[in-house]
Amino acid sequence: MLGADQAIKIYVKTHYVLETGSLLFGSEKFRIHFTENEGMAFGLTFGGNTGKLLLTLFRLVAVSFIGYYLKLLVNRKASLGLVISISLVFAGAMGNILDSVFYGLIFSASSVHGPTATFMPAGGGYAALFFGHVVDMFYFPIWTGYYPDWLFGGRRFTFFAPVFNLADSAITVGVLSVLLFQRHHFSEEPGRIVPPSAEDTASSIAEEAGQAEDDLPSTQPPLPAGDHPPSG
Repeated sequence: MLGADQAIKIYVKTHYVLETGSLLFGSEKFRIHFTENEGMAFGLTFGGNTGKLLLTLFRLVAVSFIGYYLKLLVNRKASLGLVISISLVFAGAMGNILDSVFYGLIFSASSVHGPTATFMPAGGGYAALFFGHVVDMFYFPIWTGYYPDWLFGGRRFTFFAPVFNLADSAITVGVLSVLLFQRHHFSEEPGRIVPPSAEDTASSIAEEAGQAEDDLPSTQPPLPAGDHPPSG
């Protein structure tokens, strides 16, 4: 996932001019649209350079904890579904961190007027360490319509409007999987004590009672020699 995310970003960064793109599957509803942001998912931004730096540092700390937690899950042989879900979140976070930390150093700047960015430019990159922009490219305006007049004055809106990347998708899928299937994921963890049902408890008691009765010595005295029970 991480390799695919980076491969797509590098291709888009070096083959498209900023704010341009192309159709996917020949449909207007599925497009490549190259844009960049300061590091939040789905093209969101906040706080200028200070916010950008704080966001990158926070991501580095968060991804360290996620990686440590993932290692614990693997060592404990946790549910495969849970391991995959957390792996998706980890890979997605790492994908966007690589953009934020290194892309400013290794690429020239992209602009709406061109030319396309180059890898490892002779004059250096467009930003310092930790100040790279995250590359986004998937734009799926599935449906366009209008709000009712009484809601936002009947303004036009588009579903789904954000431009995102593969890393954003991995994080979203991983988090949703944990939320939607948490009972299944966590019930399969080794060492989890599951209380027995009433039927299982009753059955176990009956089996133990039957075994104890079989183990008791016979109370009937042995017959004297020569005495035998009468035959039919």
